[in-house]
Amino acid sequence: MDNFSPSDYWKGIVLYGLNAATYKMALAKCLLGFAKTGLDDVPWDRVAASFYQEYRQRLHENPMPQMGMRGRRTVLERIVQEEKGGLISRPQAIEKVCNEGLNDVVPRFQTIGANADIVRNYFYEMEFGKSLKLKDTLLTLGENEFDELTAEVTARWGLLEGAFSISRSQENYELANDIRYIYLRQGDRRQSLATNIPFLMGYQGNVCFYCGEALVEDIHVDHVPPWQIVRHDEVWNLVLSHGHCNLQKSDKLVGPHFVQKLIARNENIMGSNHPWKKKIEALLGNNANSRATAIEHHYEQVKIVRGPDYWGGSKGYNPETDPFYRRLVTFLNNPDNP
Repeated sequence: MDNFSPSDYWKGIVLYGLNAATYKMALAKCLLGFAKTGLDDVPWDRVAASFYQEYRQRLHENPMPQMGMRGRRTVLERIVQEEKGGLISRPQAIEKVCNEGLNDVVPRFQTIGANADIVRNYFYEMEFGKSLKLKDTLLTLGENEFDELTAEVTARWGLLEGAFSISRSQENYELANDIRYIYLRQGDRRQSLATNIPFLMGYQGNVCFYCGEALVEDIHVDHVPPWQIVRHDEVWNLVLSHGHCNLQKSDKLVGPHFVQKLIARNENIMGSNHPWKKKIEALLGNNANSRATAIEHHYEQVKIVRGPDYWGGSKGYNPETDPFYRRLVTFLNNPDNP
């Protein structure tokens, strides 16, 4: 596990946290803010003040659910509400965060899923109730990495809020068994898919699905089996690519190696606890083998319509050197890895 960068481990924490609430995203923003200014020894009350301010600002700008349980609010939501209602002052609010708001998130932040060993004390050590001591693994991230990781945490926070809203509405996802209904239910309406970019980015390893190079700008959302045939926008079939790669691929049928990559990307999503994974499970199956079989079945159906005229990928693309397969998130969800 020594082949991965601090940025890889950080993304593993953010993508695979067991998020019953949005606490981890708020603390992540605080930690990046401290590190960017070079602050390595952070007093507990400063951690609490920053954590509280992140929540206060978030709830002011974007009043969405911060946890999925109907009728419940997080400790931070309640403290913000008390201050806004004039029941406590700002210093009293921060004191309550010191005493009540950091008890779980600070000790548990440095975990990937339920595994506390991979990144134990990797980014900071704590003297609970007194201070956090940030390590060079966090302090020495470059300027571009700070900006990228902060943007990713902000996007992930929004995705959790959206997922918690879905959970509270108890929306059910159903798989239609009739092939014609699956492929034609969207009719001829194409919808903007740009809102899926933040969700897909991390689980795809932040690289273009078709050329394997870093995704920085001109990012397109593409359907692997082409929309012109499948006629749906299900997330299991959506990937991110450069605009020019998407134009090269157009509505062609991709080669089989991209189908295997799509299967691996979907397992990256399934390895998280994001509520949206339930939709993939409902559509494709409740285990990795059934999901792979379902995707291969869709591919064979499309091949019947399109014919085996494959597009092998952008010029110079080699699946054996694709950085997607060297990302920590893909390594963690590969059943062949120990």
